[in-house]
Amino acid sequence: MPVKVDRILHSKRRTIALVIEHDSSVTVRAPLRMSARAIRDFVEKHAEWIEKKQYEMNSKVPEPIKQYHPGENFLFLGREYSLEIVQSQHKKLILDDHFKLTESARENAELVFHNWYRNQALQIITERVKYFSDQYDFHYAKIRITSARTRWGSCSSKGTLSFSWRLILTPIETVDYVVIHELAHTVHQNHSKRFWALVEKIMPDYKELRKRLRQHGQQALT
Repeated sequence: MPVKVDRILHSKRRTIALVIEHDSSVTVRAPLRMSARAIRDFVEKHAEWIEKKQYEMNSKVPEPIKQYHPGENFLFLGREYSLEIVQSQHKKLILDDHFKLTESARENAELVFHNWYRNQALQIITERVKYFSDQYDFHYAKIRITSARTRWGSCSSKGTLSFSWRLILTPIETVDYVVIHELAHTVHQNHSKRFWALVEKIMPDYKELRKRLRQHGQQALT
């Protein structure tokens, strides 16, 4: 699949360069007289590098800034729920129509929320990994839930799938995209054309979901 170039800038320079912008768009900086064909050939030659850098850009997970005050909103699977402080309940934190946190747990609210998110992430992501593995005959070693802030997921050379618990803040569609992305790495340990073809075969709209993941990540965690 041809790489999309968002802008081509010609100037009095001697060499051609590729720039992956903060929004993961692609800019080509080229000499004044370089032909469109030469630019296209250069871009296609570096297609795998571009895809890799775009994925890394879209995988950066911002750090949350929360005060844990009553009425503050918290995300779960792409939806916002306001926080309510209650005097007592069976668990420190529960979710129904609101997040409900016990008064006695307020001092450790961040840890309580993180533990709750991790438990939910382990349950839901494990279910999604097993579902897609059964459907498409993927084989992996094990699943880990991490506190990673620099990427949503990863796949080791031994087939261990790791996912940031922060992924569970985003909609289930983007959770599925990251799951499929990492499962595809159990077949192709790179971002080659064959890797992206496999991702696209399972999830034809993966590029749109990749953009949504970045947007939801910024909304969820900043």
